[in-house]
Amino acid sequence: MNVWKLTDAEKLTRADEPLPEPVPGKLKVRVTKVLLCDSDIAVLRGAAKIKYPIIPGCFAIGIIAEEGGNAFFPKGTRVVLHAFLPAPDTGTAKKDFSEDDYLTCGRSCDGFMRDIVYLSPDEMTALPDSVGDEQALLLHHVAFAKATVDILDAQKGQHIAVVGANILGILISQLLIYQQTSPMLVDAKASRLNFARNAGIYYTALADEDLLDNIGAVTGGRLADGTVFVTGASGNDPELPFSCCRHEGRVVVTGLPPCDVRMDLNTALRKQLTVECISNCADYLTNAINLFAQKAVNIDCFTAHSAKENEVGNLIRDFVSREERDTMSFDYIKLL
Repeated sequence: MNVWKLTDAEKLTRADEPLPEPVPGKLKVRVTKVLLCDSDIAVLRGAAKIKYPIIPGCFAIGIIAEEGGNAFFPKGTRVVLHAFLPAPDTGTAKKDFSEDDYLTCGRSCDGFMRDIVYLSPDEMTALPDSVGDEQALLLHHVAFAKATVDILDAQKGQHIAVVGANILGILISQLLIYQQTSPMLVDAKASRLNFARNAGIYYTALADEDLLDNIGAVTGGRLADGTVFVTGASGNDPELPFSCCRHEGRVVVTGLPPCDVRMDLNTALRKQLTVECISNCADYLTNAINLFAQKAVNIDCFTAHSAKENEVGNLIRDFVSREERDTMSFDYIKLL
């Protein structure tokens, strides 16, 4: 089978390896599509702290390839593969306290850029026919958005500033609108905001010297009741979520590590803000599927770019070399 391995920074090679041996209690899954996302850039460039060699690919979908005696996952079932897995119990072994309680596929354990994987039923979620493949590839993003909105605990009618108009920032804003709050999407780049308005986010604001006045014009002279900072939306000042938030408000920092954001907490301390962080969405995938069914989120505004198996190298070279991520699109690899 085909396996793509990263042996060092920017050194991705494809190898033809024997099919893995069956694993008791696990089901054989044929990986069909793998999403390329911002966190993959850090891994591929060598900016992330990882141990080589590693198989990249954090977000993926597949098909159950063989009958495995599980009534919930018969052969041919489409599944989304979980990007976050509980870290193994080290027992009495000394624990590295720099590690997470969850492993991230493609970063702290092997990812999904390979033809075949064996997964247990709790390491994947079956997809209904109503969720298409491209929607499924963004399920973790929707799950991130749902986890963010839940911890924000925004109430009907409250004003929320979302700093970062990338795909995740737009999905968070869509969910806030669905929950009848009033999000204002903030970004340093006018092109992102123009796209967001066309995607149905009706309150947007450029991150310039007039930002606080523009927020006040929407809120009736107040600052936002809460704010979100999306780490993957490059070019935004990490102090903005603190300056935009009212006294004793809540700030949520959300995004998939690694990130190189450095935050000055002086404003947060002065305002006595509550700061929460979201770095995985392991418990929210079923919620994300339901949100697609309820039409609470819509990805039709985004354009998908795909590459076939023999085009992987070219797509990844182009993906890694881009200095600016395109808010309006996402990239994925078709392995089947």
